[in-house]
Amino acid sequence: VAEGGNHSISLAKDGTICFAQSLLTRPAEVFTVKSDGKALTQITKTNDAFMTSLELAKPEKIYFQGANVKNQAWLVRPPKFDAAKKYPVVFLIHGGPQGAWGNAWSNRWNPQIWAAQGYVVVSPNPTGSTGFGQEFVNGVSNDWGGKPYVDILKCVDVVAAMPFVDASRMAAAGASYGGYMVNWIATQTQRFKTLVTHCGVYNFASMYGTTDELWFEEWEHGQPWSQHGAENEKHSPHRFVQNIKTPMLVIHDGNDFRVPLQEGMQLFTALQRQGVPSKLLYIPNEGHWVLKPQNSEFWHTTVFNWLGEYLKK
Repeated sequence: VAEGGNHSISLAKDGTICFAQSLLTRPAEVFTVKSDGKALTQITKTNDAFMTSLELAKPEKIYFQGANVKNQAWLVRPPKFDAAKKYPVVFLIHGGPQGAWGNAWSNRWNPQIWAAQGYVVVSPNPTGSTGFGQEFVNGVSNDWGGKPYVDILKCVDVVAAMPFVDASRMAAAGASYGGYMVNWIATQTQRFKTLVTHCGVYNFASMYGTTDELWFEEWEHGQPWSQHGAENEKHSPHRFVQNIKTPMLVIHDGNDFRVPLQEGMQLFTALQRQGVPSKLLYIPNEGHWVLKPQNSEFWHTTVFNWLGEYLKK
């Protein structure tokens, strides 16, 4: 039961547990199981016919030494994978930062969709990720650009050395904290051919003054005028924007009150004024996520066209 993403749990009078479960290879279906963990039964098969028409890669768990401890990541190979070839790779950085990539299906940031474009897709779970103990989760607070960045770069080292990976064609993409990390990566290294940042934090001070989740900013970074806040300023991407040379696709949503629009606009302005190849995708009628089907289709088309310009030539 625990192998997938399990949610929407309900309990019957006889102790039967009903829940929805998805995998990286299958959208959610309804299951039941007895309270002793036995008699697991799949109740619905809504997506079976459609899923059998697709060629999906089996996700692989990989492990690597991070900043302090061993880290885990998911790797998904493209359809019709040929081990004799070398493939471009895209690293997906999750948000939160207290979140994680798991063995679960999603309509957003679905590794199978990215792999279908011809990429090896790697989704690391760096410091701050849930599911690896509370100490690991706590490690990201007050250290946004520290240990998690080191973890991700160590994952990049391991993947770049794989025989089927073309280390000269690597990209990273992420949203929210993942967008922050992409912005931070842009200021710290030029290992990537291109980067995609969606609704990412760029300037800690302006983020503090405009977000709808003020308590979170104070917990993670402190008030900008305090010593605590001043110490965290060292991890604010806007302080190092002059270092960015990597082409970037910047995406931001007009109704995002969690990471407000000015974060993406500040970054894009700095990129344009410095002559860094860049493009802005502004979606006025979405919040922190892209939920409308037409917008999602346009989002994916824009992202994959951008990646193709840099990873498929």
